[in-house]
Amino acid sequence: MPYIELKTNVKIDDAKAKGIREMLGREIELIPGKSEKWLMTGIADGVRMSHGGSDEPCALVTVSIFGKASAEAYDALTASLCEKLSDCLGVAADRIYVKYEEVSVWGWNGMNF
Repeated sequence: MPYIELKTNVKIDDAKAKGIREMLGREIELIPGKSEKWLMTGIADGVRMSHGGSDEPCALVTVSIFGKASAEAYDALTASLCEKLSDCLGVAADRIYVKYEEVSVWGWNGMNF
C-alpha cells in the first residue's frame, strides 16, 4: 500500500509525467514487499515552492508505506529517486527532499489493514 507524491516547481508535461509514474513503479520495489501493483502516485508540478530561499528548481518526494522498512532500503530509494529525478527534471540532487512516512493503519476498499 505505498503512495508516492512528487511536488515540484518544475512544469511537467504529460509524457514526462507518465515516465515518472513508470519509474516510481520500478523504484518502489527497492522497499521489500512493495510493488507497483499497489502503488498510488500523485504528481503536483508548477507548485510555488522554494529551497534555501531560492525558487530555482526543487522537489519534495513523500513516500508513505504501510508498515516499516529498513534504513538500508530507504537509503537505496533516496539515492535512486534523487538521481533519476535530477536527470528527468533538471533538479539538482541537493535540492530534492525525500520524506518517509510509516503508516500503521491503512484503509482500502471499505476496510483497514
